Amino acid sequence: MTPKKIKSEIEQNKIIISYAWDLPNICSLAGLLCTVIAIYFIVLGLFPAAMIGMIWAVAFDWADGLSARRMKGRTGSDGRFGGQLDVLIDIVSYGVTPALLLLSYGEFDPVFLPGAFLMLAAGAIRLSYFSTFGLAGGSKYTGLAIDNNSIALVFLFLFEGLFSPEVFAVILYAAGLGLAALNVSQISTPKLSGKPINVVLLAAYTLAITAIYGWILL
Repeated sequence: MTPKKIKSEIEQNKIIISYAWDLPNICSLAGLLCTVIAIYFIVLGLFPAAMIGMIWAVAFDWADGLSARRMKGRTGSDGRFGGQLDVLIDIVSYGVTPALLLLSYGEFDPVFLPGAFLMLAAGAIRLSYFSTFGLAGGSKYTGLAIDNNSIALVFLFLFEGLFSPEVFAVILYAAGLGLAALNVSQISTPKLSGKPINVVLLAAYTLAITAIYGWILL
């Protein structure tokens, strides 16, 4: 048996839960926890708390990619498993969560169902396209990466108090549809999470958002 086959057999014999102890996957699961917290507060209608969960989900998502690129000694199966886990969590964090946010803010009125579906469908299509074709030219996304949906919506909610709930619901609806259209468009956007400076900027943004919404909750 060749060394390559021996290594492959060892990887196949790893227990499922062992992949969860890989640092990038720990970051991914931490992001999923933040998403679950965000969904919980969305359902309760406590949107400032939900915004904190949503932005921290993005922060952990970027952290898992950065740690995966910097870690040494990861096996091929570690990388493949991490990639699949990341995509599955992304559809929950950036597809299901924003769609549920729209529905909850609209008090689950049926008129918001088409918007929620289009947001979720666009996210699923965008992720499927990326999983199939990867980066354009090795450095840019085709279409707006769906993590930007949460970044934008968290920023948008800072202005919620300037409008009546009815007006802001319309603004949120329009923003959701606009982001969905950008997700499946042919525009080229840079891979922001790939540069350490952008990770630092996101960290600062995350802390600022946490402080602002934390103050609102007081």
